[in-house]
Amino acid sequence: MSGDRSSSGLVICAGWLLLASLTFACSTSKATPAPAPVPELWGTFKPVVSVKELMRDMLDPIADNIFDSVSIVVTKDGTVETAPHTEEDWEKIRIGAVTLAEGVYLLKVPRPFAPAGDLNNSTGPDAVELSPAQITAKVGADPVEWNARIEALRNVGLEVLDIVKRKDAEELWDACENLDIACESCHRSYWYPGETNRFYSKLDRRLRDLQTPSPQGQPKR
Repeated sequence: MSGDRSSSGLVICAGWLLLASLTFACSTSKATPAPAPVPELWGTFKPVVSVKELMRDMLDPIADNIFDSVSIVVTKDGTVETAPHTEEDWEKIRIGAVTLAEGVYLLKVPRPFAPAGDLNNSTGPDAVELSPAQITAKVGADPVEWNARIEALRNVGLEVLDIVKRKDAEELWDACENLDIACESCHRSYWYPGETNRFYSKLDRRLRDLQTPSPQGQPKR
């Protein structure tokens, strides 16, 4: 019996020593250092120009590939209709749609809204355009609208890409209208919100006044 108790005691002691050594090893081991962050493949986007310049030099000109794809012009010599017929015609439209759909996302990159010193037509009593500072404040107050305007324009680019795949010239008319609405809606919100219906009514009255003959038989000036 005593031999059995001794062997049992040795087993228990050995177990405690093993547990103690494991506890000591865990408490004294150093934490595994976190792996070094892997650099992003593409880095960060750095804008080159302002929003105004990006629109003027890239997005607006390329949108003409779509706007000019279909038209009906009535002249004294007859009616001239424009529509895509050749592969080159459709390729030009496709280039416009791809550049518009991809390029409009550059508006998500934070950048100035106008070049330094350019205040838009925001000064004077009859100013109808917002200054770059006012546009920045408006976007900052509601970034959801800014992103929604961008997505609306991108969706038109995607719509046109689908039309190009099917070569459906008739649907280009609707796409051009959608493009015009997307552009003008954004411009009226952020660029010239002062050009309201009241503004145009006032402008129309002014134009009519200028065209009304004066007592001397000349238009007013």
